[in-house]
Amino acid sequence: MSDISTEPLRADMLLAMRRLARSVAVISCSDGERRYSMSATAVDSLSTEPPSLLICINRSSSIYPPLAAGADFCVNLLAARQQDIAIDCSGRLKGEERFTSGDWQRCEQGVPYLHGAQANLICAQDGRFEYGTHTVFIGRLREVKLSGEIEPLLYVDGAYTTAATTLLTTAVAASA
Repeated sequence: MSDISTEPLRADMLLAMRRLARSVAVISCSDGERRYSMSATAVDSLSTEPPSLLICINRSSSIYPPLAAGADFCVNLLAARQQDIAIDCSGRLKGEERFTSGDWQRCEQGVPYLHGAQANLICAQDGRFEYGTHTVFIGRLREVKLSGEIEPLLYVDGAYTTAATTLLTTAVAASA
């Protein structure tokens, strides 16, 4: 199939996916000394037996090489108040600078995690497969840390929002 025939379908898919509200996560890992992080919404639970999840990473991203080398990782689920961290880790800052905002710590296995995130899902890498421009990495949960109330940072239609804002907007639209 040629790129010309798939372009309208690709464009329609991108428009449709803008309507899918997702919690914002920051994926973090290290190669021993250097830490890596990136904002992501392509994260999901995979199984409860064994407890596991998956992350989808573009092979051109800076976090890809340590993950491809087998690095364990953490999925840090951000709270609404952590939007600046999401922006920093989505390109505003590069490399180690991404760890200057927020309280970053390391777990016993050396994986960096964001202390104070809504949840930290620390994973041992347990498989992967490539598809298109991305690699899907499977993480078997080693540890879960929970913090604060459930107030997720969401991403929808190309913008950050919160559940409270989304509910308020829906309520206003319904009453109009």
